[in-house]
Amino acid sequence: MASGVNVPDCVVEVFNEMKVRKTATQDDVKKRKKAVFFCLNGDCSEIQVEDKKQILVGDIGESVDDPYLTFIDMLPPSDCRYALYDASYETKETKKEELVFIFWAPEKAPLRSKMVYASSKDAIKRKFTGIKHEWQVNGLEDIKDRKSLAEKLGNAVIALEGKPL
Repeated sequence: MASGVNVPDCVVEVFNEMKVRKTATQDDVKKRKKAVFFCLNGDCSEIQVEDKKQILVGDIGESVDDPYLTFIDMLPPSDCRYALYDASYETKETKKEELVFIFWAPEKAPLRSKMVYASSKDAIKRKFTGIKHEWQVNGLEDIKDRKSLAEKLGNAVIALEGKPL
């Protein structure tokens, strides 16, 4: 069932900024988004970029020691969200970065919120063309262990965000 929720251009722009990495100055790299959260507006008619809920590449090492744990700490304990996470990982052969679309629907979230977010998920996913990895997470126990995300990225992952598995 589709909810008829609108996905404005500003949401798509954030996705495109994260997806396309242009060669840039060091300052531009620091402004690049590592993680971004999206929520429904008050009347559930539109998906919006959640204000002040992002991690920038420049934050890593300054105010953010471990971007993955910081991302987890930013998840609301009792409401749903969508998120894009730019996962940096290593295999035995290479280092990679790939976007992961995350649908956060914790057990403590109100049933109405879970229903509206679930029925609106396809609207945002359709706008995020080229996403290889999608992950629905229903609680902290599902996401706390880095190995869970590594499994979504592929079975050859040996390190995530510079931390060995």
